[in-house]
Amino acid sequence: MCGIAGLYTPPHERANPHELLAMAGELTHRGPDGVGLYLDDRFGMTATRLAIVDLDGGTPPIANETRRYWVMQNGEIYDHVERRAELAALGHTFTTQSDTEVIVHAYEQWGDGFLDHLNGDFALALWDRETRELLLARDRFGVRPLFLAQQNGVTRFASEPAALLRHAHANRALDPTALVDTFTLWAPQRGSSAYAGIEEIPPATLQRIGPGGVQAPRTWWTLDFGPREGRTTARADALAEELLHLLDDATRIRLRADVPVGVYLSGGLDSSTTSALAQRHASQPLRAFGVGFDDARFDETRHQDAMATAIGVDLTRVTMHDGDVAERFPEVVERAAMPLLRTAPAPMWHLARLAHDHGRNVVLTGEGADELLGGYGIFQEAMVRRFWARQPDSRLRPALLTRIYPYLARDLASSGGFLLAFFAQGLSEPDDPLFGHRPRIASTRPNLRFLHPDVREAAGVHGTPEQRLLARLPRDFERFGPLGQVQWTEIDTFLTTYLLHAQGDRMLMAHGVEGRFPFLDVRLAEFAANLPERARLADLHEKALLRKAVAGLLPRDVAQRPKRPYRAPILRPFFGPGAPDWVEDLLDPYTLRDAGLFDVDRVTQLATKCRNQAENGVSERDEMALVGALSTMLLHERTIRKPNPAAPAEATRVVIGDRVTRDATPTRQGSLT
Repeated sequence: MCGIAGLYTPPHERANPHELLAMAGELTHRGPDGVGLYLDDRFGMTATRLAIVDLDGGTPPIANETRRYWVMQNGEIYDHVERRAELAALGHTFTTQSDTEVIVHAYEQWGDGFLDHLNGDFALALWDRETRELLLARDRFGVRPLFLAQQNGVTRFASEPAALLRHAHANRALDPTALVDTFTLWAPQRGSSAYAGIEEIPPATLQRIGPGGVQAPRTWWTLDFGPREGRTTARADALAEELLHLLDDATRIRLRADVPVGVYLSGGLDSSTTSALAQRHASQPLRAFGVGFDDARFDETRHQDAMATAIGVDLTRVTMHDGDVAERFPEVVERAAMPLLRTAPAPMWHLARLAHDHGRNVVLTGEGADELLGGYGIFQEAMVRRFWARQPDSRLRPALLTRIYPYLARDLASSGGFLLAFFAQGLSEPDDPLFGHRPRIASTRPNLRFLHPDVREAAGVHGTPEQRLLARLPRDFERFGPLGQVQWTEIDTFLTTYLLHAQGDRMLMAHGVEGRFPFLDVRLAEFAANLPERARLADLHEKALLRKAVAGLLPRDVAQRPKRPYRAPILRPFFGPGAPDWVEDLLDPYTLRDAGLFDVDRVTQLATKCRNQAENGVSERDEMALVGALSTMLLHERTIRKPNPAAPAEATRVVIGDRVTRDATPTRQGSLT
């Protein structure tokens, strides 16, 4: 795991090592254990290393036997042991125990098809000295980030936008389309970033750059959801057994590391399952990490303690107070490198720091279970709405929504007309590809009014967020079952763009901690996509098959515990006692007007409303608008108006062409406890 960056210059220019090390300086939090530098005329790349496998011999760049191919990666190949044995049997010679070395030999053996042979989370850069071509690729779900920018004939790539903004002539501006997408769909969408002129290479995409320039990207894998009835005829018991086997092995190979590994334990089904399986395979005492809140509305410590006791792991916890959320929110936003609509990433920042402070540079977490196995309320809601759409005049069918959202049983009596109208949006168009997401989009779209009219107009040139989403649906999307369509859309618009970034990679790597996600193992993902929809969502019971699979693994109350969305406090951190001064500074009308990103009057009115209702609360929509405005202003202030560049990194391993000119082995700072 590490951060990578590089550049490819126009003819008759050479890659500048000073620029590369300046880019590496912006990525040292991702990799504190050494810096690799590779130079080959027009091309150069660098990596800041987080040493996890082969601590002494795995410093990048790494080459194949002939030194034709050179690679750097941000990530891990979890099945590197099996692939190493396979490639060795085919005649390849290895010089390290690093998982990264498997990549160059796999490419040498299988060409562009090598990615299909790798089970891992990675963003990689592979240089071919003979053809002078650079290959960039990302893992299937985009767990590891990779960004691309082109300017004045130079193509640059990096793990984080900050490294690309380091260039003296970089276009430092927020992208209007990304802002509109964020205020509608929670995040800048596939292929984009929050910054003008900086693209994110999409998940499961291979990108070539050669003497002729940047070639068209190629998608090398897609998650192909089957029809409603699935692609298997196996009985439920057999499917549950296979699911547990796949998840168990996915967890086992993600424990491979030459450093201690920890787990995140929230007390819910997904993290409890991951923790229990990790405990089964751990070769040394397993430490779990959890986050609690002094506000009981958000706290799950009781469930964490019960689960830790049940599986016999040591649990270390950080308890969040309002001030903790606000204190680190500016850094959280800067690391996220995108506007946020929630404060939820802030506790994850503190949780990653806790893991780091206890000597864990790797943690396993439960992300991906909800998206793949039917765990979100939006999936249940979509199924109820489809059932309702068959008899749109029925008053009984929409009442099923109270099984998903119990509060509706109370609210339907007082405001039933409004709520029913909300969930009925798009009811007459059940064949709409975005049928399941129409209510969510409708609930966030009004917040676009807080953006400056010029921002909305500039983004409008590229169509609406919904139009852009429809344009990137898979060609066979209409063949997916109705639940599969909602799941694919949720993965595309939320998991890969927001959850794995803002609450995952960016918060973890802010402290040099690698996250590993067993539920996102390719074998498990493809198994889940082929399941009958009734196995994923049985009679509106979310994650039905997973609950069946882990019934003998977890305590009954954990295995059957309903999904509880992870949330963090919003109003009190920013307007309650002890709120930081930067909140009022950024919401000052003059500051808002100077940035030119928001409708000043509307944001001022919103801030007044939230300030006055800090104790009693406001609507979820207003909360999202407030956090969106604050985080966007923070991003503008810290990365556009007043950037604070990091010091350039110092290379510990330097390769020029095919010759190593310096090769020092750094020692990890601090001790493991």
